[in-house]
Amino acid sequence: MNAAPPRDPRVRLTWVQPEDLVGHELRQAAQDGRDAREIEERWYAAGGSPAPDRAGASEPPAPPRLRALAGELLDELAALDSPLAADEPTDLDAIVAACPHWPGPPESAPAVAGRDRPPTAGRGRTPAVTPSRLHAAWLGRAAGCLLGKPVEKLPLTGIRALARATGNWPLTTWFTARGVPAELLAAHPWNRRSAPTSLAENIDGMPEDDDLNYPLLTLLLLQRHGRSFSTADLARLWLDELPAGRTFTAERIAYGHLLAGVEPPETARRRNPFREWIGAQIRADVHGWTHPGDPAGAAAQAHRDAVLTHTGNGVYGAMFTAAALAVAAGGESDVHGCLAAGLRVVPPHSRYARAVRLGIETARTEVEFDAVVDRLHAAYADTHHWVHVLPNAALLAAALTHADGDFTRSIGNAVSGGWDTDSNGATAGSLAGLLPGAPDALPHRWTAPLKNRLATSVPGFDGIGFDALAALTHQEALRP
Repeated sequence: MNAAPPRDPRVRLTWVQPEDLVGHELRQAAQDGRDAREIEERWYAAGGSPAPDRAGASEPPAPPRLRALAGELLDELAALDSPLAADEPTDLDAIVAACPHWPGPPESAPAVAGRDRPPTAGRGRTPAVTPSRLHAAWLGRAAGCLLGKPVEKLPLTGIRALARATGNWPLTTWFTARGVPAELLAAHPWNRRSAPTSLAENIDGMPEDDDLNYPLLTLLLLQRHGRSFSTADLARLWLDELPAGRTFTAERIAYGHLLAGVEPPETARRRNPFREWIGAQIRADVHGWTHPGDPAGAAAQAHRDAVLTHTGNGVYGAMFTAAALAVAAGGESDVHGCLAAGLRVVPPHSRYARAVRLGIETARTEVEFDAVVDRLHAAYADTHHWVHVLPNAALLAAALTHADGDFTRSIGNAVSGGWDTDSNGATAGSLAGLLPGAPDALPHRWTAPLKNRLATSVPGFDGIGFDALAALTHQEALRP
C-alpha cells in the first residue's frame, strides 16, 4: 500500500496574512490614485510577493521579518491621501449631500432622517410587498447563487468552455459534468467545495453559502433590534451567531478586528484592503425587501450594515442594491427603473456609479451578451480582483439590463460573465424574482431542485423552507 502523504501542520488562514494583504493594498492604492511607488519598491526589494491572484493565501508563509515589514507598510499605505476621497465619501450625510437626486420619501409619509435615524418614510402605510413576492425573492436569490457556485473562481474562458461542452450556452439551466470531456474538466476543474452540491446531478436542496447566510443574519438582526439597529448591534450579532470560518475577505478582516477590541467603523478601515470588494453588496437584500417603495430608507439601513466592513465604493454596493430591491419590492417599476433608483443613492462621480452606468450603456449597445461581457472584462480584468465590487457592479447592471426582466436570462447573464459568479447570480435572481411577484412565475427547473430547503450554519435556520423565510421577512417589512 502507498502511504498517505503527510498532512501539512501549518494553518494557512486565508484573507488575513499580512504578507498577502500588502499586494492587495498596493493594487487598491493604484485604483485610488494614491502614489505608493516608494512603498512598493521597498516591499519587493525585501522579497515580498504580489497578492495571490485567485486564492486567499500564498505559499509559502513569509518569514517573521517580512511579516513585520508587511504590517508597517500596510499602515504607511493607509496614511496616503486619495485624490478621489472628495467624490467617494463614506459618511452617510456626505453621501446624501453628494447625491443630487437622492430619493424622497414615499408619498403621504413624513421624512425623518439623520445619521443615527435614517429615512423611515412609508412606515405608516401598508407595504406593497407580499409574502408571495418575498418568497419569489428568496427563491430567486438561492437559484442564482446555486447556478454560479460550481464555476466560482474559474476564468471566463473556462466557464464558457464547460457550458458549451454540454450545449448550455447561453446558460439556460444548471451546469453539469455529464458529457464534459475529461481533458476539459482537468483544465478547468469545478469549484472544489461547491461541485458536490451544485451540479445538476448533485443538487438536493439549497446548500450553505455566504450569499444566503448574510440575508439570514440580517433577518435575525431585524428580529432582535428592529429598524433602529446600530452597527455595533450587527457586530455583536456576528460574534454571537456567525462562525468566523464562514467569513471571507473584508468580513474576515473586520471579524478579527472585533476579536482584538477594535470598534466599528475602524473595523472597516484598519489594514483592510478588501474594503471596496463585494462583501457588503451581498448583505443588502433584506434591507431592500423590507423597505418596499422606500429606496432611501433601504439605502440608509444598508449603510449602517456596510460600514462594519467596507468604505466608499464597497458601501455604495450595499446602498445601490438595497435601493434597487426596495423599488422592486414595491412592485411599481420594471428592472430599468429599479437600477435607476439604485443609482440615485450613489454619488454620481464615484467609480461605483461609473461602473453601473458602463454596464447599463454596454448592455444597451450590444445585441449579444457575450460581447457585453468581453467589453467589461477589457475594462476591468487587468486592474481589479475578481471579488472587487466595481467589475461585479458593472456586470450585474449589464446582466439585468440586457435580460429586461426575464428571470432565466438575468441569472444566466450574471453567472456567464464570470468574476464573482455566485454573488452576482444571487443578486440578479433576487431582483428578477421580485419583479413578477410570485414563486410560480419563476421557471420550475430553477425552483424545484431547491426542495424548499436551505442549509446554513446560522443558528435556528438550518433546513428552513423559503416559504417560511418569506413569512418571517414579511413580518419585518410590516414592523413600524
